[in-house]
Amino acid sequence: MPLCDVEVIVVINDSETDNLKTKKLNESVYEKALEWSEKNSLPRMRFRIIYKDDMPPKFGGVGLARKIGMDEACYRFEKAKVKRGIIVCFDADSKCQENYLVEIENHFKNNARTPACSIYFEHPLRGFDHEETVYQAIIAYELHLRYFINVQRLAGCPFAYQTIGSSMAVRSDHYQKQGGMNKRKAGEDFYFLQKFIALGNFTELNTTTVIPSPRISDRVPFGTGKAVGEIAKAKGVYTTYNLQTFLDLKHFFEKLKPIYQSKNDWRNLDLPNSIVQYLDLHDFDTRVAEILKNTKSFISFKKRFFKWFNAFQVMKFAHFARDHFYENKPVGESALELLKILDHPIKKEDLKSLLLAYRKMDRIK
Repeated sequence: MPLCDVEVIVVINDSETDNLKTKKLNESVYEKALEWSEKNSLPRMRFRIIYKDDMPPKFGGVGLARKIGMDEACYRFEKAKVKRGIIVCFDADSKCQENYLVEIENHFKNNARTPACSIYFEHPLRGFDHEETVYQAIIAYELHLRYFINVQRLAGCPFAYQTIGSSMAVRSDHYQKQGGMNKRKAGEDFYFLQKFIALGNFTELNTTTVIPSPRISDRVPFGTGKAVGEIAKAKGVYTTYNLQTFLDLKHFFEKLKPIYQSKNDWRNLDLPNSIVQYLDLHDFDTRVAEILKNTKSFISFKKRFFKWFNAFQVMKFAHFARDHFYENKPVGESALELLKILDHPIKKEDLKSLLLAYRKMDRIK
């Protein structure tokens, strides 16, 4: 147990469009959860159960459910006069290591300036809870997730962090200052954490592990559950962004100082054609002129530049490059290419061995 008190807020929810069977099941789960919480709450670890039924269909999903729980956590902290309490997100079908709460407490104590953090995760790769095709699919998808963050870091992106909803924590004061959780039905974690990454001092907690479920889900338009289902249908085949896309970005980011020094003479810097076309498409001449006008040093120029060329812009460029220059490749092929560039040793080149190599690399950062 951590030294601080812990309160677990459980949010059970359904929308106006959910069928009667789902609503009856939720009512039953709510009643049983209340009974369980009364028997198992301790002085320093309490359980609060919230049931929100008939949520509006437009927002009735994971984003709103997280928001309800996180807003309640803020209210509880304010009521207890705790200004910098830690709000941790976790999914009902996830598991974690025994040191989970202790390491979260230690992490925020040791990183007093961090507004939020991403917590290390590993999906189960074998077991009896799912069919073998699901485990093979999650190997490919988690490899994609790890490759995508590491290849962004190779390019020099300052905001390349995992944004997994079941593996994140935030200080309550910063949560309130940044407007709280959004109501998105999918991708809520990505949009939420990018606000905190942009603040600076964002951290990674790698001394414990969250174990998210690899289960297939059709409740969201994209994300892990959706991807696992699609990969399983394709018998494990999964493609990811071409490494050359990020080598082009790396070349571009390395030219930021010459762009600053030349006061916008970027067309004479021998940039890759993918970059030139993308910048023209987004009126980079006007954008960089505005950035130069409002900065007096290269440090401030670079900081302002990455406020514009942020994680969303990187994603847009990756899609542009995929559609017009570099086709996606099998995830194992791209992941292996990156490991070789990073000079990271690997004995086997199958997807599972590649994933284990990326896990080891990510864990020791």
